[in-house]
Amino acid sequence: MVYPLGFSISEKQVKRAGLDYWDKLEIEEHLNLTAFLKKYSPKEKNMFFVTTKGKQVYSDFDYSQMDEVFLLFGKETKGLPEEILQKYLEKTIRIPMRSNLRSLNLSNSVAIVAYDIFRQAKFRGLEEISEYF
Repeated sequence: MVYPLGFSISEKQVKRAGLDYWDKLEIEEHLNLTAFLKKYSPKEKNMFFVTTKGKQVYSDFDYSQMDEVFLLFGKETKGLPEEILQKYLEKTIRIPMRSNLRSLNLSNSVAIVAYDIFRQAKFRGLEEISEYF
């Protein structure tokens, strides 16, 4: 997590959102975006900045050969800081949208990009549905 967050992660809020796997997550906290980018260099990592202003479509990449992928999403209301997008312009990606429509909400955007990465990796690390039947 990179602070400041645009939402609450209190136990009550997390439970209300139905996040019943919270205790199974390994959460790493960063005071701000600068601290995160200092620890994980975008130039050295498979890091992508997801924005409506992205220069490339998220599906243009072959993520299946990447050991680790970082996806950065900004606030739902304003996105990522413009200076960060300009600095790492070649690492910006977008979800194709009609130009006259509003952008997707944050949770849908995360789901689209993250699950395409999992799909490309043949869902490595995720349980098979057959285990439940």
